[in-house]
Amino acid sequence: MAATKLYVVYYSLYRHVEIMAREVQRGANSVQDVEATLWQVPETLSNTILQKMNAPAKAADVPEIRPEQLLEADGFLFGFPSRFGVMAAQFKAFFDATNDLWEHQALAGKPAGIFWSTGFHGGGQELTALTAITQLAHHGMIFVPLGYTFGSGMFEMNQVKGGSSYGAGTYAADGSREPTELELQQAFYQGKYVAEITKKLKNKPLAS
Repeated sequence: MAATKLYVVYYSLYRHVEIMAREVQRGANSVQDVEATLWQVPETLSNTILQKMNAPAKAADVPEIRPEQLLEADGFLFGFPSRFGVMAAQFKAFFDATNDLWEHQALAGKPAGIFWSTGFHGGGQELTALTAITQLAHHGMIFVPLGYTFGSGMFEMNQVKGGSSYGAGTYAADGSREPTELELQQAFYQGKYVAEITKKLKNKPLAS
């Protein structure tokens, strides 16, 4: 049986989403016969601006993805920080470059999940995912939310926790906060959950 290919595609400025993406990949790779690969979308800010923002260097072990490479995958997990309740412009620019794929509906029927990072509670822990669904819908992709399948971790009230029924998430606060153990557990779970669904759809494709 050929391996199910899951692409974990992300944009990360201060590494919060990158940390989540690595855990998502780890969860996906825990599923037998699933091959999850990390990709990052191209940066649109200049090196001068990035230096002024004190942004760390991009992960050297994660290649940049081109839109046409999405064709190789059976399913996706897209991760990005929030900007005023929507995905960061860098990720939107990547989706804007998928016009040829959209024109041919080349990604239609492929499952996709979403994870994210926001600054604070009002930064879009639900809205960021909700507004991102439009990208999936226009491509005909199948959005895979977590619902409340993560169990008791969804109802945690004794500590700050990102994420929602739409997917895994974290809070960056002023940039110094890093994903908590519980947030990473949810990211791992999401990777595994979406990988299992992608595998099922690959082995039992939708009727044409």
